[in-house]
Amino acid sequence: MKFVNDKVSEYIDSYYRPLNADLMKLREEAEEALIPIITRDTEMLLLNLLRIRKPKRILEIGTAVGYSAICFASLLEETKIVSLEVREDMFLKATANLKRFQMEDRIEIRLKDAAESLDEMNASLKDVETQGFDMVFIDAAKSHYKLFWNGSIPLCRKDAVIISDNILLKARTASDEFVTKRRQMTSVRQMREYIREISESEIADTTLIPIGDGVALSVLRARTE
Repeated sequence: MKFVNDKVSEYIDSYYRPLNADLMKLREEAEEALIPIITRDTEMLLLNLLRIRKPKRILEIGTAVGYSAICFASLLEETKIVSLEVREDMFLKATANLKRFQMEDRIEIRLKDAAESLDEMNASLKDVETQGFDMVFIDAAKSHYKLFWNGSIPLCRKDAVIISDNILLKARTASDEFVTKRRQMTSVRQMREYIREISESEIADTTLIPIGDGVALSVLRARTE
């Protein structure tokens, strides 16, 4: 069995280059406060994906302090982002960071349960090509990934990319030997089922990438209807 051990991770992270000094400061603040944001290697992967795909509209599920949304918007100046966050404390921190980076006109944060927000967005959707998204970034409650996927699909334009972060759950998804508490098994089973479904899906092609805590990269196939 292969692992990305600490030495390899440290080596990769040694080549991390932030987009700018202000984003690096925000990252360091979040890391020091133990607020979960995308890992440095995952950030480098996603930014290169954005450079290739150049999405015009991004849906983010899980805002935290707004780091990833601000990072994406800093790279692509024409991109609009809608981010969903259920925790009010994170919403307030993220809102303050949007003002700090002058991103209020390009990033919209919605304070509500993501499933409810997705239902509302689907109900109000009239034209997926004008209102839909080119990219979805799922980084919220791990036991709800399937729900988030299903709610996002109708909002996606053709050939959209869906990125699911932290799918390995610190290797627990890969093997029971890494499960240290019985209560972890529920989320592990749900994540395994989610990965199985998106990997076998007839509407998307998915690659699992052992970077950070695991990333699933799914490219939607063109609709045939």
